[in-house]
Amino acid sequence: MGDDLGRADPQGPHLHLRPELGAVGGEADRGAADHLVVVDIAAALRRIRPLAWETPVVPLDLPGAPPTHIKIESLQHTGSFKVRGAANRLLKLDAGQRGRGVVAASSGNHGRAVAEVAGRLGIRATVCVPDWVDPVKLRAIDAAGARVVRAGASYDHAEERAAELAAQQGLPSVHPFDDLDVIEGQGTVGLEVARQLPGVEEVIVPLSGGGLVAGIGLAVRDRGIRVVAVSAGRASVMHRSLQAGRPIELPEEETVASALSGGIGLANRNSFALCGQVIDRHVVVDEGDIRSAVRRAFRECRLVVEGGGAVGLAALWSGSYRPRGRAAVVVSGGNIDRHLLAALVTGR
Repeated sequence: MGDDLGRADPQGPHLHLRPELGAVGGEADRGAADHLVVVDIAAALRRIRPLAWETPVVPLDLPGAPPTHIKIESLQHTGSFKVRGAANRLLKLDAGQRGRGVVAASSGNHGRAVAEVAGRLGIRATVCVPDWVDPVKLRAIDAAGARVVRAGASYDHAEERAAELAAQQGLPSVHPFDDLDVIEGQGTVGLEVARQLPGVEEVIVPLSGGGLVAGIGLAVRDRGIRVVAVSAGRASVMHRSLQAGRPIELPEEETVASALSGGIGLANRNSFALCGQVIDRHVVVDEGDIRSAVRRAFRECRLVVEGGGAVGLAALWSGSYRPRGRAAVVVSGGNIDRHLLAALVTGR
């Protein structure tokens, strides 16, 4: 299923009008009717390059469709795009902030990224996770040297615990999606796509808390590139919130796309508004299509992709979405338990 969503006109490559917010990241007249968010994604790309790889793009055979490529973020050394935002946020901390250590909430991939980047930079990291976190991701967080805090049955519990620790211990928080430094880092995916695929007309992106979609949208909107956001049917809080016109809460459901699970926060300050500005079309895919996409990615593309990373492929292969022009689909992660992968690949 797809929805067209209006977006504001581009305001240039770095300055983006946000009527509901004050200036973040730069000076602005707070008495004005509109305020500016200042992002410099090109600077973020230069900043994070020692810590985050440029991932490849490869053609996707999609009969009858315009030329389409896969942007393989599952080949990042942390197994997902999340290292980009984590690196940008941590590299922008001052010496005093680094000395105190950082805290993050995560369903897995963000926690692994924070843990590994923090380890490289000599920063202590605490990662709060829900009880259902994927064992593969949990082991990677622990192996990177971070302190792991199991926070309860839901992702929202992990968010609450991380906020408590940040307040109690004075720790900088590395939010997985509602932080402008993180969003700026995730936007580097969009800059790479635009450079690697001259003439690309749209980017198809997994949507959860909205950090990746917002960042890519800010990176490519002045280039006239459309943004298609794809949600898992059982992890569609952002989509439903955009429909409602405000952040809402939904019960967490079990899904093969667990990386996309969790709320967006009723007090969301950044990703909700930005997603409303940059998304051109929204698609929702069901569990069967996601499972099939993981299987086809392995069999046909020789790619190991987790459910949350496969939703863009699911939209294309199921026919839920057909590109309107030359397209790139972001495969956002590949951190999947081998037993689950085997079950999905064999159809069990």
